[in-house]
Amino acid sequence: MQSTILIFLDGVGIGKADPKLNPFFKYNFNTFTKLFNSVPHLDNQNLSVNNRYIFPTDAVMEIPNLPQSGTGQTSIFCGVNAAKIMDRHFGPYPHSKLLPIIREENIFKKFMDMKKKVVFVNAYPKEFFDYIRDGSKRMSVTSLSCRYSNVPLKKKIDLSKGNALSAEIDNSRWVNNLKYKLRIIKPETAAKRLIKIASQHHFTLFEHFHTDFLGHGRESETLEERLKILDRFLLSLFESLPKNFNLLVCSDHGNIENISIKSHTNNPALTMSAGKNAKYFAERITNISQIRDAILDLY
Repeated sequence: MQSTILIFLDGVGIGKADPKLNPFFKYNFNTFTKLFNSVPHLDNQNLSVNNRYIFPTDAVMEIPNLPQSGTGQTSIFCGVNAAKIMDRHFGPYPHSKLLPIIREENIFKKFMDMKKKVVFVNAYPKEFFDYIRDGSKRMSVTSLSCRYSNVPLKKKIDLSKGNALSAEIDNSRWVNNLKYKLRIIKPETAAKRLIKIASQHHFTLFEHFHTDFLGHGRESETLEERLKILDRFLLSLFESLPKNFNLLVCSDHGNIENISIKSHTNNPALTMSAGKNAKYFAERITNISQIRDAILDLY
């Protein structure tokens, strides 16, 4: 089985080489410095070492103003230029005009149409299911894609058994904020669990939205701590990736790479690839609407 892991990092762009603005320069980010010998920045956007690639991906796509999550994530997971369809960037949730596209074009459905095994590894707490029970609440592109395609959303029991990951990677928000009785795990443990889950599926998606959360200035006192958790997770994932796997890390727009502002940026979105088809991804993808088909075409 050819396994592809897609890591979606919300709100991570390639920014300036300025530690006053860019936390990837302010705090040592080993995924960059250890694997690529450099932190990507606007004057050095393309990096390649040992069949691992960092490259910029256009999130603006010729539509003026700042890119937003609703259109950006629809573009990534549905293979369309959603901002062009809307004639504007829209978010944080997808506009109703985009819902039929998400229903028919989402990457889970396309894989399932090919009789391939898919999984969305993020676990959701009971509070989320209570929130959406009446069907009128807003949902992200990923959770909508799962609902439309009958991909099960994982729950606390999946998380406790090691069959899912929390969005913050280490279970800390579940334990400290939501008061669930779970063990806070090491980021390296989360990476191992992700690889184990992915080994049973053709396509595996993990979504990490806390980068955008932090980029907007929320809980900024935890910025260094949360970046280190993400760093350890990604580094472990890159270093332990099986040879027959594909790993693709992407984002929907810039944000956290410039903490001097609390809005999104027009910077190119950070994209990374490793594994069997790493070079193919680096050469194939130039804007976020090309990510879905670049993955699907391998199958």
